[in-house]
Amino acid sequence: MGQRNESSDTRESIMRATYCALCKHGYADLTMQDIAEEFEKSKSLIHYHYETKEDLFVAFLDYLLDHFHEHVENIDSDDPAERLHHLLDLFESGPSDDDKRDFHVALLEIRAQAPYTDAYREQLRRNADDLHDLVADIVRDGIETGQFDSVDPDEAATVLLATVDGIRIRRATLGGNGERDAIDGLLSRYLGWEGAE
Repeated sequence: MGQRNESSDTRESIMRATYCALCKHGYADLTMQDIAEEFEKSKSLIHYHYETKEDLFVAFLDYLLDHFHEHVENIDSDDPAERLHHLLDLFESGPSDDDKRDFHVALLEIRAQAPYTDAYREQLRRNADDLHDLVADIVRDGIETGQFDSVDPDEAATVLLATVDGIRIRRATLGGNGERDAIDGLLSRYLGWEGAE
């Protein structure tokens, strides 16, 4: 049991080091050595857990999804409109607000590798499917409680996530920060949602 916790702690430390190095260097120029410099233990320990940069980043993408789910589980509301509002707040942020732009630029770089790297594409697809299901469930709950207009929950999730992705790409490439009002307006027209105050 102690060994399992140590292994889990080591993996957590590797993921945090990966995050820090990714924000500093971006994906394209990132090396395992850059990650090792952010890691308090040896580079060989990183290689023990992840043979290649690709293996590490597949695990990192999965880690991000788990981290996102932890935040979603901490949303202290059963109200679908409030849950959607908090979910949009999570979509706007990164693991740390201080470096969220660098983080989103680095994620865009990783996503740009997906057409060429099967493992990235598969993990990104799993992440996207999971987020789609989460949003569709919230929309479905909102329809059932009468808070949202009757729409196809899967279609609404697709539209919302495509909009969020587009905004992230725009912010990463062009800068900007005022798109939340546009998302709220879209949801108001599409779902009859007035957002959370």
